[in-house]
Amino acid sequence: MPAERTGTPDIYADLERRLMTAGFASGAKLMPSALQHEYGCSANTVRDVLLQLSKVGLVDFEMQRGFRARRVSAARRSDIARFRILLEQEGAVGSMRQGGLAWEARLTAAHHSLSHIEREIERQGKMGSLLGLWSDAELAFHETLISACEMPVLIETFASIYKQFRQQITGLEEAYSPEFLHHIVAEHQAILDAALSRDEDALRAAIRHHQRRHFG
Repeated sequence: MPAERTGTPDIYADLERRLMTAGFASGAKLMPSALQHEYGCSANTVRDVLLQLSKVGLVDFEMQRGFRARRVSAARRSDIARFRILLEQEGAVGSMRQGGLAWEARLTAAHHSLSHIEREIERQGKMGSLLGLWSDAELAFHETLISACEMPVLIETFASIYKQFRQQITGLEEAYSPEFLHHIVAEHQAILDAALSRDEDALRAAIRHHQRRHFG
């Protein structure tokens, strides 16, 4: 990221993505004095960004100890996955009830974009440099799924939980195998099919099935 084009939103977005895609090791110390040179800004700017990231659960902060990337563990992944299911089930069912054709069109478009990236990953046989792009597309699909629920607090909470979930996943699984992704592709399709068919039970089941592998 060129220094002359770096502003606080850019630094936040870049650090957020790195934290969500295993750009820092679990529990790695994040030093503003070191990161300021990388981003071409003041240490105080980096500190402010890290404080913001601590509010969404991606960074741990302790007085006198500074900042660290959130530690990853199977137990935390399981806990976050279970909470994510509850939020997403309620948000998706609410959207299915409240959303109309416009919501269905947005969801279908988000799934199309995600599927295109997933097919390319399957073609290459590895996640590689497409991890960040796929993570963005998957988030867009799941955010769209709950976007019409008319529950702003749920949507806000889900955004934070999803980011923590992605951090836990990429921190525990350095690479996604073709077999792993194959299951995910089918699960996304099942969620879309249930949502478009307006089948609440099937939608709840598809969302839970999508997260089942992450339970401890």
